[in-house]
Amino acid sequence: MTFLTPAVFAYLLFLTLLLGLVFGSFGNAWAWRIVHGEKISRGRSHCAECGHVLSALDLIPLFSYLFLRGRCRYCGKKISPRYPIAEAICAAIFLSFVLRYGLTLEALEYCVLGFLLFVLSLVDFDTCIIPDRFLVLGAASFVAFTVLRSGSIGHDLLMGLTGGLALAVPMLLLVLLADHIMKRETMGGGDIKLLFVLGLYTGPAAGLFMIIIACAVGLVFALLPAVRGKDAENPRAIPFGPSLAIAAWITLLFSEPFLAWYFGLF
Repeated sequence: MTFLTPAVFAYLLFLTLLLGLVFGSFGNAWAWRIVHGEKISRGRSHCAECGHVLSALDLIPLFSYLFLRGRCRYCGKKISPRYPIAEAICAAIFLSFVLRYGLTLEALEYCVLGFLLFVLSLVDFDTCIIPDRFLVLGAASFVAFTVLRSGSIGHDLLMGLTGGLALAVPMLLLVLLADHIMKRETMGGGDIKLLFVLGLYTGPAAGLFMIIIACAVGLVFALLPAVRGKDAENPRAIPFGPSLAIAAWITLLFSEPFLAWYFGLF
């Protein structure tokens, strides 16, 4: 984006910020409806406490929460701070990819993936379940952008499949062994399928970098009591989807220079 003037550059970043906030609000509502068994295509947005239908002024991302001082306009109940935090996170995801990759097809591809990871993380955090629909959309997005970039899906699709299988198959075998030894489920099938989808985007080397980061983030989450207890069958379960999503975000932003430095040591 070196050809842009500072004013135009700042304007485009501002638009990216607004777009991220809007998609963050939509993604949060989508996740909430999945968790509570509601369809995103039916019914208007409503207060989670009193059920009152929200007006347009109540739905301005981030700003409505600030103007209403974190309370519902109709019943006065507190609105969870998760809403503005989630909106800000989605905006940060969009901004980071545009700053890293510029106004490119690659930035758009990663924004789409980042949004899907954002929503599935919210669902996984609440239910310890990763809905298959997000995995299908993530894989379909990879294929679609591969076609847009190269006009075909031959070589790039093969490389993506190699990355996905290189991450998912060894992890599946390791998990099956761990399940057998510990006599309980050590990782959900959704996490392994998510690894495959992420491997389409990262490839084997960056994928290994991602797994290491995901394990580190997962250890941090393990120390936070608020992250546990969402799975009725296993109260000690820790959702790993958010850890993988955060690791994927970091990997897509920083793995390329890190791996170039690392391999340059040999």
